[in-house]
Amino acid sequence: MLAVHRYVELLHVLVFRNLKVRYRGSFLGMYWSLLNPLIMTGLYTAIFGATFSSYYGHSISNYVLAAFTGLVVLNFFVASTSQALVSVVGSGALLNKIRLPVSIFPLSMVAANVFQFSVGALPLLAIITFINSKSLLNVLALIFPFLALILVSTGISFLVSALYVFFRDLPYFYELITFVIWLSSPIFYPAAIVPDKVKPFLNLNPLSPIVESLRQISLSGSLPDLGLIWGALLSGMIILIVGWFCFHSWRHQFMDLL
Repeated sequence: MLAVHRYVELLHVLVFRNLKVRYRGSFLGMYWSLLNPLIMTGLYTAIFGATFSSYYGHSISNYVLAAFTGLVVLNFFVASTSQALVSVVGSGALLNKIRLPVSIFPLSMVAANVFQFSVGALPLLAIITFINSKSLLNVLALIFPFLALILVSTGISFLVSALYVFFRDLPYFYELITFVIWLSSPIFYPAAIVPDKVKPFLNLNPLSPIVESLRQISLSGSLPDLGLIWGALLSGMIILIVGWFCFHSWRHQFMDLL
């Protein structure tokens, strides 16, 4: 129990340090994280809004909201995993001086983005959900796709941060991976336009069920779809288990390479 308490304290210190360094001297602070999805939403709407609005009840505003929900999911995932990727190697000097749990470093990157999301995009999504659904149940249900997003991001963060210890070219390759994830996620386009032959491949994208569940809860106005929620959570738990298993299995080799 004492070890858990110390782990949580250390996590708190690292998260606070990450946020302080990231936004030192910034005017808007953590709310800069909203700027990217808002600008990209406006850009997608200008280019694709008239074409794809027919899939959202012939409403440009519905397309705007759909694009925004997809973008906040993608931005959280990319930011968390990209920052976590270099966290273990970047802390190598510290780890060589002080005995610390290695897993705390990628986890602190995800936790910092969780806090940032919770005070930035999440309240805005809650307002959008309440306006569309008029239901507090839907607002509370937002926690489930968000939890699935945290699970997926944490699992991938463990995996890529461990791999980077062995393969220092990984950041360049990971940029390509995130581009493929962006393109294969129904963010600026509706999932309905994807050909049936291609859909099985796109379903391998762990962000797709999260985006679909989040849109169903926040935009449809109907009660949360438990099937979508369970699918998102299940994929998140599987990815977390795989990522943690790989990280734990390779951890004993880290210190020789840091």
